[in-house]
Amino acid sequence: MKVNLAYTMQQFQDWFTQQWVILSGRQFDPINYSWLIGPFGNLNGIGEVFINELAATENLIIKRNTESTGLLSSIQLLDFKEDELNNLSRKVIDFYENTSDYELQFLVKWNPFFIPFGYIVNRLFSKRINQLNIPIRNLKNSEAITSEIISLISPDNQQVKYTIWLRKFKSSNRIIYSGVYGTCKLPSGRTCIKAVFPLPKGNATVILNPSVGNNGELILDSSGKKYGDAGFYFLLNDRGGNYWSRFVSTFKDKLVVYEDENGSLYAKQNLEIWKNNVATFTYKIILKND
Repeated sequence: MKVNLAYTMQQFQDWFTQQWVILSGRQFDPINYSWLIGPFGNLNGIGEVFINELAATENLIIKRNTESTGLLSSIQLLDFKEDELNNLSRKVIDFYENTSDYELQFLVKWNPFFIPFGYIVNRLFSKRINQLNIPIRNLKNSEAITSEIISLISPDNQQVKYTIWLRKFKSSNRIIYSGVYGTCKLPSGRTCIKAVFPLPKGNATVILNPSVGNNGELILDSSGKKYGDAGFYFLLNDRGGNYWSRFVSTFKDKLVVYEDENGSLYAKQNLEIWKNNVATFTYKIILKND
């Protein structure tokens, strides 16, 4: 019986996580799973190194520090019905279509039970790979976060192939998130937002189902129940070049982007594991020129 193994010449914690994906997940053909596949990281760090390596590998042009560039080129990509689109806050739409014009203020509140778990993830993975650097403490005062949209462009047709949202703490210049953002169409035909966070020899992919709330808020929810739904996926390449994925149904991510009664723009993100709240992140979204 053939045993598939993760790439061996890497940190043990990365190998162990990848081997878990192989043993508990499923092998897939990326050609037939375009809704799921996204860029993979290499072994020598993620962060901004990944952006340069991806551009070099695929012969793409890096375009940075451009104004009025969004996570979405148009909110129409989410295939909302006309009444949903008419109800959606104009400020929320502007944020998604012109994300680079905004910066963020960040607060985090942890469930005390999960702080040790967050600390372990931070020590074993986040600091080393320069990705998902979430503070492992409750913040009494909000921290400023820079928000940059980086476009990787094909030189042949000048079309954007990848949109990367790079967020850093202003105080330390440390990367909190570096992800590739876009949309995908699930096997069900539902259009979702897809965020791909590169990891060594793989990635963590979060697929979020969009809807519009009664008060014009945008709701992004990863609460799928089975493989092929919106949700959280680990993807990787093994040492033989095979592709593997693992749907993690116990992990839920819900983000609500809304305009409050004073016209200020906020986002609230709740992370859950096994139906328990892990942490709540609150972002105040501010126009840079205000």
